[in-house]
Amino acid sequence: MRIVMIGTGNVATILGRKMKAAGHQLVQVVGRTAASTQKLAHQWEANYTTTTTQLDQTADLYIIAVADAAIASVAAGLTLRHKLLVHTAGSVSKEVLKASSDRYGVLYPLQSLRASMEQLPAIPFLVDANREEDIEGLRSFAAGLSGQVGVAGDEQRLKLHVAAVMVSNFTNHLYTLAERYCEAEQADFALLHPLIQQVADRLQYGSPKDAQTGPAIRHDEPTIQKHLELLASHGELQELYAWFTKSIQR
Repeated sequence: MRIVMIGTGNVATILGRKMKAAGHQLVQVVGRTAASTQKLAHQWEANYTTTTTQLDQTADLYIIAVADAAIASVAAGLTLRHKLLVHTAGSVSKEVLKASSDRYGVLYPLQSLRASMEQLPAIPFLVDANREEDIEGLRSFAAGLSGQVGVAGDEQRLKLHVAAVMVSNFTNHLYTLAERYCEAEQADFALLHPLIQQVADRLQYGSPKDAQTGPAIRHDEPTIQKHLELLASHGELQELYAWFTKSIQR
């Protein structure tokens, strides 16, 4: 498939690599700055442009992979008529693309992606489109990139995006707070890395509620009180510890 990638950030970079590895042709990269756009285009042996007025009109698929807040404005500058146009966001409706083409949809990678990744991670995809034939086309296309592909409309995709924020962004914030606590208390946060990995690995074999351990689930009040006392000088952490303890027990 011939593809135009609009965007040069983390998602665009990883998806482009994934698509090129699957045998697709990246014919053009569209970006805001010449340096970053040219660099990415060189990696993919593609043409590049920093203006949508020079958009290649010969591609089969046009992908807007930019920040969620910028999708509507980027789409407003496109006139693609009968070409398939998609964005890659979980929280943005496909309808923001309808003025740009009569064929539009979503190719949402349900994964945290960084351009610096050396190894391409497993990426589940959720697809949607305004035409049934394009839903099937996108599902087939995504199946060539991933073993996990589903169809999800705007509402269902948004619900999964909320869950993704909880398991990724919120969890990572807890790691950040724990690391700061360790630094303040002269403890080695790196010693927790195997535990973090082990807890994540358990999810492959069952429900997270069945894997819950710790003093809260055991109602071990003496240990809970010792922890709360130890966190007395870490106000926010003490509040979070108490809240999560009650939530687990409920």
